[in-house]
Amino acid sequence: MIVPPALRRAPHPGFTSGVTVITSSADRMGGADIPLGLDFSVCRLSNGEVVQETHPDESAWILLSGAAAIDCAGVTGEIRRGSCFDEAPSALHVAGNIPVAIHALTDGTEFAIVRTRNERTFPAQLFLPANMAPEYRGAGLVQNAGLRNVRLIFDRAARPESNLVIGEVVNYPGRWSSYPPHHHDQPEIYHYRFTLPTGYGHAELGDAVVKVRDGDTVVIPPGHDHAQVSAPGYGMYYLWMIRHLPGNPYTGFTFAPEHTWTLDPAQQGWRPADLPPGLA
Repeated sequence: MIVPPALRRAPHPGFTSGVTVITSSADRMGGADIPLGLDFSVCRLSNGEVVQETHPDESAWILLSGAAAIDCAGVTGEIRRGSCFDEAPSALHVAGNIPVAIHALTDGTEFAIVRTRNERTFPAQLFLPANMAPEYRGAGLVQNAGLRNVRLIFDRAARPESNLVIGEVVNYPGRWSSYPPHHHDQPEIYHYRFTLPTGYGHAELGDAVVKVRDGDTVVIPPGHDHAQVSAPGYGMYYLWMIRHLPGNPYTGFTFAPEHTWTLDPAQQGWRPADLPPGLA
């Protein structure tokens, strides 16, 4: 059972200029006995607009679209992204109390901002598309019904001092991702985008299902099995972010045991016998 506010609807008619706060670290997740611990926002900038901050929390700035010049603790560069569906991300990751300057180079430049508490210090790093090889999970399984592109931005292996793990999924039209359903002890957030404004999909949280649209966000409480599906005709993207728990960092997930047979390429599932040639 989902206890609100698991689903955070996108603002209507869309994200406006400036920062839109979506979650707070203090948010409670239904019956979970721990706070979410993740601040998540979307920042939309116009050409020439500059953001300067020195935030006390560990922060990641993930470019969703547009172009910007980055200047942070000796890390500089220009980053661009025309499509979160067709292009890998650029992301700036910094420890708390590090000055950050971001200069928008186009109208409609949009960042996702993820923050969490972390007393450790570490060098700033700018992750670029060249650093991220696509991982096509689900290939060859259950008739490719769960084929998707997973892009890991960074995890504990890449950033051992971090309290975050962040990545993206490109969910192909009519197919599943985060499949088979899986769970873990750490809280997680999914933020969705679609190839068309009318696009939608369904997100599972345990036995409950919520309909997600462009710009929506779902908070996944610890221990809830979760999987996603996109409606036919619509590509679905989601940014995912996980917070390590004290003494219990995220190192992977556990599949729902009743569905693990779908991970065996020798078991492709039921195939209808009555389809005309060429449609099977």
